[in-house]
Amino acid sequence: MNRRVLVIEDDRAIRRAVVDALEYHGYEVLEAGDGDDGLERATTAECDLVLLDLILPGPSGLDILRAVRESRPTLPVIILTARGDEDDRVEGLRIGADDYVVKPFSPRELLARIQAVLRRSPERPTDVATVRFNGGSVVFGRREILYDDGSRAELSEREADLLRYLACHPGRVISRDEILHRVWRIEPRRLETRTIDMHIFRLREKLRDDPARPALIHTVRGKGYLFDGAEADPSTGKANTERGE
Repeated sequence: MNRRVLVIEDDRAIRRAVVDALEYHGYEVLEAGDGDDGLERATTAECDLVLLDLILPGPSGLDILRAVRESRPTLPVIILTARGDEDDRVEGLRIGADDYVVKPFSPRELLARIQAVLRRSPERPTDVATVRFNGGSVVFGRREILYDDGSRAELSEREADLLRYLACHPGRVISRDEILHRVWRIEPRRLETRTIDMHIFRLREKLRDDPARPALIHTVRGKGYLFDGAEADPSTGKANTERGE
């Protein structure tokens, strides 16, 4: 199946050139010419990557990027910026853009960046809606843990974001720098990594994951954290974590 790219660009000539280049190289393309249409498509349409202009009528590209990162945190986004818009470009990367291309750009450069981002994307599976673990389930939409004994626990927004990111990458060691960049949306080393450790500690408590012998969230000394056992089901967006001792 061909990859599908959503192009959100209000300049008709630029959008047409990008669409033509993508279609010529075998991509399926969706288009949006303003912020309102772009926001709707970016948060609901089936696509593999978004090309996002930052200056749009209606909601801005940064507004759309924030909405995408809230609702579809694993969807790759490349921002399109004018040469002098360094502040917006930096803000886009801080929010969670995967890459950027500065206008004017050549089709060859754009295609190379799209291919590079999509090569990294297989490690980013379908977003996780729930996680089943030995003793209960996490429901991310409600930020709630439902235990098999009938009790419940709430997750803070940051705890839910962190756990969801780990569960989206089962079996892979996630470094603290990556967590700071992808979950906290800040540059590494601008926050004490002890903050991450404390969030992991609280998550283990709420997941009833013995810190002495963790079954779900493992600390890999000197490297980061690994979530063990969740496998996203692309047809449902759910994940299961079944572990028994």
